[in-house]
Amino acid sequence: MYPGKLAIDLGTSNSFVIVQGKGIVVREPTVVAYSPEDKKVISVGWEAKEMLGKVPTNIMAKRPLRDGVIAYYKLTEAFLKKLIDKAIGRSRIFRPEVMISVPAEITSVEERAVIEAVASAGAGRVYLIPEPIAAAIGAKMPIHTSSGNMIVNIGGGTAEIAILSMNGIVKSKSERTAGDALNEAIINCIRKNYGLLIGEQMAESIKIEIGSAVKVDKPGKMEIRGRDLNSGLPTGMLIDTNILVNPLVNVLNKTILSIKSVLEETPPELASDIIDFGIVLSGGTAQLENIDILFTKAIGVPVHVVEEPMTCVVRGISEALEHIDVIKRSLRGG
Repeated sequence: MYPGKLAIDLGTSNSFVIVQGKGIVVREPTVVAYSPEDKKVISVGWEAKEMLGKVPTNIMAKRPLRDGVIAYYKLTEAFLKKLIDKAIGRSRIFRPEVMISVPAEITSVEERAVIEAVASAGAGRVYLIPEPIAAAIGAKMPIHTSSGNMIVNIGGGTAEIAILSMNGIVKSKSERTAGDALNEAIINCIRKNYGLLIGEQMAESIKIEIGSAVKVDKPGKMEIRGRDLNSGLPTGMLIDTNILVNPLVNVLNKTILSIKSVLEETPPELASDIIDFGIVLSGGTAQLENIDILFTKAIGVPVHVVEEPMTCVVRGISEALEHIDVIKRSLRGG
């Protein structure tokens, strides 16, 4: 049976696959656990993520992407193969047509690495779509018109900022500071202020459960656990939302500065459209509480978070696959 077409959002932190006609069929953290001795992949996705920071010395758990691009080619290839197998099964006669998102400012070397990795993982024809275009399509923005549209897709590794018009990118910038940097800021804050060392997974849980981009009147509270730096022993403590705001804002300010620099380089006619329509936020980091309030106040332009921001890109890729002729000039292919 012909496997159809696959839309893949290969993210630094999380990856999604849509099989056309079936919706999202795979949601997995972008993590691979493997044995360095025999180069054998042990597990990928959720199972591998559970191993982060917990595995013995003969097993390594790594994210194969860094800052939105391939850092470990073989691990990326293995991860993609598992995604495709999970989406359409291992036994297949035909190789599926695949469209996958990439950062807007990807280099030709990085671009070729993605195409080769996807092809080696079992794909037939491979199309690359710039992440901001996919996010804007997923957000149902009218990028096919001559009006200016601004999308900011903030994932785990990068914040993709772009002005779009006529199905193309007018101005763009990739800020390699995003969700992972927020986790690091939380780890540093807890270590510096409370002498408690926490892991990446705990930091991510804190961000999701009680993180906020602005101080709130009724802060959320959370019991956290880690290692006391003085005694070296495991311990726990209670923290609240407001102690994390300043460290998070310090990271988000880099994205805000990048948004401002893109706006400063935007043609006046398109800039006026953006003032009218506002800026759209997508990506997993857009789920941070009150991020739209912080951005609106700092930039002076209305900022809106799209519905289901985490799956916005993969939904946009799937839509682009259905109307490939319309946006063909914005694609790169292998």
